[in-house]
Amino acid sequence: MADIAASSDQLPALPADKGGAKAGQYLTFVLAKEIYALGILNIKEIIDYGNLTQVPMMPDFVRGVINLRGRVVPVVDLNARFGKGKTQVAKRTGIIIVETAADGLQDIGIMVDAVNEVVDIAQPDIEPPPSFGTGIRPDFINGMAKRNERFIILLNVGKVLSVVEMAALSNSAESYAGEMELS
Repeated sequence: MADIAASSDQLPALPADKGGAKAGQYLTFVLAKEIYALGILNIKEIIDYGNLTQVPMMPDFVRGVINLRGRVVPVVDLNARFGKGKTQVAKRTGIIIVETAADGLQDIGIMVDAVNEVVDIAQPDIEPPPSFGTGIRPDFINGMAKRNERFIILLNVGKVLSVVEMAALSNSAESYAGEMELS
């Protein structure tokens, strides 16, 4: 019986890993003068900023909740979520309603400086996420798309809007506040 084991130099080359991002349509938006994008399959709708109800004891990145056709939807300030301070409300500030799959389907609003457009991004235009230098956690990024001589940061919506992680941060904020009251 012939030896069928092949050495690594005899195996066909695999395509380069392009991170978690896939070709498709993305909604682009501006946040602190950078362009970000989310896959449109996660997006339910885009609404104007307004009518937020603040909720006490929430992490700084949860700006409040909105009533969306009778449902309570939390609104996350992405700038604050990335540790870059609160987004200043302006004329073009908007809320993107995103459907996440944590604990069943959950709608979460994300507050952005401005919504741009839906763009088609081809697989060859997607690069792997950098390990440093973006100013946000590397696990929040699925990839970097080249478009019009600029990069668009393709976000990993599952990580950025992780309900489990945000709840844990909320619980630690509540614990801290409780400790402050006792001292």
